[in-house]
Amino acid sequence: MKVLLRVRHEMNRQLRTASGISMADYDVLVALTSEGDGRLRVGDLAVRIGWERSRLSHHLARMRARGLVATDRSEDDHRGSEVALTAEGRRVLAEATPGHVAFVRAAVLDALPREDLGRLHDALDRVYDSLIEHGSLPRPSDHP
Repeated sequence: MKVLLRVRHEMNRQLRTASGISMADYDVLVALTSEGDGRLRVGDLAVRIGWERSRLSHHLARMRARGLVATDRSEDDHRGSEVALTAEGRRVLAEATPGHVAFVRAAVLDALPREDLGRLHDALDRVYDSLIEHGSLPRPSDHP
């Protein structure tokens, strides 16, 4: 647990210092870029990043105020809402990503011998599958 908390804290600190966005902002922006058109239904986005819908709605309002995302009614189903990445959101993400990736590589991946990385990947895949089996969220469509 201490590793998860510390990694999250340090990644958030790095993003805020270098790019002015939070780890939560980054999670949302990355999830939206996984779709070709940069749009997702709010419920699907919540599942993808593992957040409660109410938390996501509040966070999206803050991101919308900063011009990073836009929200509107679903084109397919006028009852639901969709969130879309804006040009500003794409710009901020493109600016933040190289430094963030370099930080994660230096602070996490470079700390392990190359032969341990494959074992870590396999172990984390097993933990993820267990969380899907025993957790409350369905498996996101982008993580078969």
